[in-house]
Amino acid sequence: MTQPSSFVATIDLALADKMLADLKNQGFAITVPAYTVFSAKKPGISCTLYQSGKLMVQGKEMAQFIEFYLEPEILQSFTFSHPTAGLDLTPRIGIDESGKGDFFGPLCVAGVFAEGESIAALKSLGVRDSKSLSDKQIHDIAAKIRASYAYHVVKINPTKYNEIYTQFKNLNRLLAWGHATTIEELVNKTKCRQVIIDQFADEHVVETALKRKNLKVSLTQRHRGEEDLVVAAASILARDAFVDGIARLGRDFGIVLPKGASAATIAAGRKFLEKHGQEKLPAVCKLHFKTLDAILTKNKNGLDESTGNDLDYLED
Repeated sequence: MTQPSSFVATIDLALADKMLADLKNQGFAITVPAYTVFSAKKPGISCTLYQSGKLMVQGKEMAQFIEFYLEPEILQSFTFSHPTAGLDLTPRIGIDESGKGDFFGPLCVAGVFAEGESIAALKSLGVRDSKSLSDKQIHDIAAKIRASYAYHVVKINPTKYNEIYTQFKNLNRLLAWGHATTIEELVNKTKCRQVIIDQFADEHVVETALKRKNLKVSLTQRHRGEEDLVVAAASILARDAFVDGIARLGRDFGIVLPKGASAATIAAGRKFLEKHGQEKLPAVCKLHFKTLDAILTKNKNGLDESTGNDLDYLED
């Protein structure tokens, strides 16, 4: 892996005097530029401590300096020299979804299996919560995940989604079915039974779906599940599948379909109605959303009767 050109950390300024004395003993030349506590330099390395407590290290010799002095003596952590320190490397399957709150487009549930150093490698691919990434970043990282990891994606396009929803009559139960199906596929592929998901409902909802499949796993459900690297990888695959799916539908029907469930969504829905008619709506949207009422309902003056707020899905 290519070494970064600089290293930044925050330190307790109470350690500044010790650090200054140590650096002088190591042959650093000391200056005090504006807004710094000190700046220390010698061939191959510079080290600047700012009054905010931010420490910046640069130079071709910085790796050895950080590993053998800065981490053990000052930082007392080893995330630079040992980036896997503190990471849970236990083999596991991570599951997440995308499209649940979007009126247009599919619902996608994705799972990824990783173990040992392959979990640490996810970090080097740029894996983190998909909500913090652009669509382009998601697309690029997703391709790398698919190339190197066991994965499975359940992509439910609107036509099928609406059909299934009439059976479940509840979004959380439908989601639980999607999670259980993804887990089942990856358990069969990898034989791993350690599973972590981003919790979206009461714990028994997914547990019940797994029981219906006679599938026994060790299941961890946690809020902000994307903080786990394997779940974050799953969130990227799910989001990539959703973004691709909504774009494909837009191209098929010749209209831009916005993400979410906002005023822009309502406007696009009305434009879709004018172009294709109401009978085609089930092919592009989730019919149980309140957004549909706002698209279909106008008062006699042609004005929207809705409150103007963003509209979410109905839940039984």
